[in-house]
Amino acid sequence: MQIVPGDFEDARVLDLLRTHLDGMYANSPPGNVFALDLTGLKAPGLRFYTAWEGKTLMGMGALKGLDDGGGEIKSMRTHEVHLRKGVAARLLEHIIAEARARAYHRLSLETGSGPAFDAALALYWRYGFIEGGAFGDYEKSDFNQFFHLAL
Repeated sequence: MQIVPGDFEDARVLDLLRTHLDGMYANSPPGNVFALDLTGLKAPGLRFYTAWEGKTLMGMGALKGLDDGGGEIKSMRTHEVHLRKGVAARLLEHIIAEARARAYHRLSLETGSGPAFDAALALYWRYGFIEGGAFGDYEKSDFNQFFHLAL
């Protein structure tokens, strides 16, 4: 598996992004979706990565720099055909390494609650993320959760 910067001109990448956003809206209450769309993923200070096996797109994830010297994981998604193949773990390892290379002091993420988020939560716990408070512009709700990894 190779992880490379994402190409926003690639229809496969755009399809996976649409799938990700559709899933977030389908599994989150109104007003509780903070997933980035194409414009958000193109923002300055954000690095977007894709995982490939040959010419097959397997997943995506992004790293956003925060004003406090930390980083945030955004838009993690494995293509449904490649679930349970270690795609998300490889992307997460890459993002953690990039955050360390950028000398971020912490890596954080916001995610939802419920069965649709259980696999992601298990992955983050396995890599040492711990539940904590809201960060950045987020506000705590009954639905969202916040996780942090000290780097």
